Amino acid sequence: MSTRQESTSFAALRGQLQEAAAAFAGGPDALEGILLGLVDDVDRAVREPLEIFPVCHHSPASATAMARRLREKQPKVVYLELCEDMAPLLTELRNCRLPVAVQAFAGDVDGFPVEWAPLSVVAPITEASAEYQAIAYALDTPGVELVLVDRSSDHVFQWDSRGERAREAAPEGTAPAEGTDPGAGLHGEAVGVEIGDLRPRFAELEEHLLRHGKVRHWSEWWHQYVEVPLGDGTADHDTYRQVMFLIGSLFRRLAPGDGGRVRVDEDRERYMWTRMREHLSATGADPADCLYVCGAFHAASRVPEFGVDGADTFTISPRTATTWQYGLIPSSNGAIEAQFGLAAGSVSIASTEWAKSLRRTGVRPYRLAGQAGAKKPATKKTAATKSLSGRTGTAVGPPSPSPSPSPSSTGDHLSGFLHRAPVLDGLDEAELLGWSVDIVRAARRGGYLASTADAIAVFETSILLAGMRDRAKPTPYDFQDAAVTCIEKDRVPGRRDVRRLVEIMMGGDRIGQVGYESLPPLARDVHDRLEPLGLKLQQRGVQRALLDMVSRPELEACSDVLWMLRRLMPHGAARPIMGERRLGERSIQESWDLAIGTHQRALIELGYEGVSIEQVLEQRLRRDAYGPRATTATVLAAVEDATLYLRSRRLADELGTHALKVLATERSVDGAPEVLRRVRALLAYYRTSEPVLPAWIESFVKTGYAHYCTLLPTAFRDEDATVGQVAAMLGFLFSMESLALSLGCDRAQLELAVAQSHPEEPSKTALLWAAQVQLGTLSRAELRARCDELLDNPLVVPAYPRYLSGFVQALEPVPGLADVVVEAVSNAFGRLPDPVLLPWLPLLITTLRSGAAELAPLLVREAGRIFPGRLAALDAWVPPWRAPAAPLPASRAEAAVHVPRGAALLPEYPAACEAVAGLLGCVGEWAPSEAPAPSGAVLLAAHPAACDAVADLLGCDGGWPALRTSASDGAALTARHPHTAKTLEALLSGR
Repeated sequence: MSTRQESTSFAALRGQLQEAAAAFAGGPDALEGILLGLVDDVDRAVREPLEIFPVCHHSPASATAMARRLREKQPKVVYLELCEDMAPLLTELRNCRLPVAVQAFAGDVDGFPVEWAPLSVVAPITEASAEYQAIAYALDTPGVELVLVDRSSDHVFQWDSRGERAREAAPEGTAPAEGTDPGAGLHGEAVGVEIGDLRPRFAELEEHLLRHGKVRHWSEWWHQYVEVPLGDGTADHDTYRQVMFLIGSLFRRLAPGDGGRVRVDEDRERYMWTRMREHLSATGADPADCLYVCGAFHAASRVPEFGVDGADTFTISPRTATTWQYGLIPSSNGAIEAQFGLAAGSVSIASTEWAKSLRRTGVRPYRLAGQAGAKKPATKKTAATKSLSGRTGTAVGPPSPSPSPSPSSTGDHLSGFLHRAPVLDGLDEAELLGWSVDIVRAARRGGYLASTADAIAVFETSILLAGMRDRAKPTPYDFQDAAVTCIEKDRVPGRRDVRRLVEIMMGGDRIGQVGYESLPPLARDVHDRLEPLGLKLQQRGVQRALLDMVSRPELEACSDVLWMLRRLMPHGAARPIMGERRLGERSIQESWDLAIGTHQRALIELGYEGVSIEQVLEQRLRRDAYGPRATTATVLAAVEDATLYLRSRRLADELGTHALKVLATERSVDGAPEVLRRVRALLAYYRTSEPVLPAWIESFVKTGYAHYCTLLPTAFRDEDATVGQVAAMLGFLFSMESLALSLGCDRAQLELAVAQSHPEEPSKTALLWAAQVQLGTLSRAELRARCDELLDNPLVVPAYPRYLSGFVQALEPVPGLADVVVEAVSNAFGRLPDPVLLPWLPLLITTLRSGAAELAPLLVREAGRIFPGRLAALDAWVPPWRAPAAPLPASRAEAAVHVPRGAALLPEYPAACEAVAGLLGCVGEWAPSEAPAPSGAVLLAAHPAACDAVADLLGCDGGWPALRTSASDGAALTARHPHTAKTLEALLSGR
């Protein structure tokens, strides 16, 4: 086509826009350039030999126009704006119930920053979208080739930095935050491929359109001013294309100067046209037999590479070494709205409008053969429809026109559309009445006090709002506003407000499902292994599973799978109701609430990490244990999980050995409580289930004993170390002391560590006193005296609760001090006056609750043992620490004075002694009972040689005449050999 012909294609429209620019701006300026540039963009796109079909994301008007054009043109090649590496997955859509999303996932990155991992790209697909119509047509029509031409998933991250991807279109004012809707988080943090995204990037322009359009958000504006005029059946194919080209060019030329985003958009267009030219050159296809489906924003492109005759100046960069995995994940209307910044309920309303458009226009949509969730075709068919239904198997409609091989007209259809008055669709009272009755019924079920009067009010208010907004009939958005105004009063009685009830009534948050055949191997393996449960695991919602391993031993394998799923999947996917799994314990009966179908996306993404859940769990345990932020407690938790879920002694030993290395490098005591808890549990398990302790845990106890002894003085002085952490250190040292000493540790190291500790904080001071009591360097009487001194000092009384907190924390390493702690608390309540005690009491309660809540039961049990059980006995009750020592009975006191020095029981019961002597073959006679018992050292007098040998060894002189003749007094040896006595006393005392 010549330049003159190009310039005259839209000559009339150009002249009108020049006149408008002159009238509004007072002369030629930038406005004229923008308006004429819009026409140039439309003219260029219309004249392209390869037909461009502009679409908008999930637009019913685009889907209807696409279905109509496919039946008319019957293209042999369909180029689609979608990541080219996702092509093999599209055939699996027939096994799914829409909406679903095509996903590319990379857990390990190579060529990208490590902190970006995992990488995920999703492209959601709904039935009411032009993309699905093109896919269904290409896959089910023989001889048609579907070619994806957009950048690969790898290039998505090559071209977009982390900051640029975070600036996705912000949710509209009424759009819910992600996570507020049950299906809003189905895409997670994946990067969405906005197929056909069409929205102003100029904030002032969008605000201007919303204000003058009398709408609240962009989705409502698009529905009112684009969807309805283009989807009412009056706009032909050429008109549809030129209007979409115009809108895309308008938003493109008025976009702000975001250099990064504009560069990515232009690179995508260069990429797609380069791929299409490569395909045309390789296959020899005729551009007239091809159709290019892309977003209207990219259709009005001005890059030099645009068109089949464009410049070949763009070089596609190679992909990185990152390994990508592909699959289908369930999507939902709410997830699409949350990810692409659409208004809440807009996708549901679009689905409703799609169904109405099909009934009104008679267009027969394309559906993949065997598509799950598709409506069955009508049983009665006319002769004309029977000839066409063999290829598509879809809903019945009027016969489509014959294929039109001629290219689309390049005439000006845009001027007529812009000048044409809108076709006013009359009010459908039956439809509006049905909506009003349905919303009142739904509101009653939701707890609202709605009545027939409210239904009438909603009906009339919808018409009133439509009239105020210059609309011929109420739209679903007008009806939604009217329902909120008339039904929702001052509060929401149930879980859903009226706006959400309208969204559900209009179609709800439809959630897709991936079929069994399209699941990854891991997900299919999980379904196969859980088949004995007899549940429909792909069904959404919560299902109850009862496992009786006694009567059905095969369910034990199902129990193992469920416990691993509970460890790997989000909360709620597999939730145990009855039964538990601890070290050394196995339940014989279990009850589970399963929602695996609801969390199908999480199960599918597990399949990207391995081929079995055991492999995935082992990989995650290793990643947790060997991660850069792994602590000793983290590694011990991995050891426990490896033992619980995998029963792998090999993996547990490997991770336990690694825990030794991590412990040796730690210089803080932050994880001491968790380390103590897990080591105790592992020790108890191995002592009861293994003949000997594993070598790694013996080394861990030995290393931990020396490690915590070294850190103990520093932890007592460190302000950042809490009293609970220091108490956990002492608990490790005292509870593991016997094992550590048997492995070669030295107790003197602990004694020195305690002696070198000098805390300043009151709670740690009390903890140190408890440790000294446990070591024997401080008696209980001295501890009680120190507590009394604290109460006697008025300057210390305000800090007494902190001392008590330390004492309560000391019950972890020294549980035997429970009675002393009860006594300390009781003395404070008994001795302090009310003006001191009442302000002091809240501090005590908050301190004990925040710092020692888990130790309170031990304190309560001890108090219950000491205090009387009845209130009547409390007045006469005397605390045991105040009760005077009871005098001995007279008989016992007299017996204590006249107790003979010899063995009292033997003369009292001679028969027993004679029987034992007879068994041993000993003979002898009893000495007379009247003979006085000797008062001296009988053994020394009977065996003087031993004493003489000791005296010679010590260099002492002396004789034994008096002892040999008669028994001397008990102090005779001491008086006769004072040096020997002192030396022996020193040896026995260890000095």
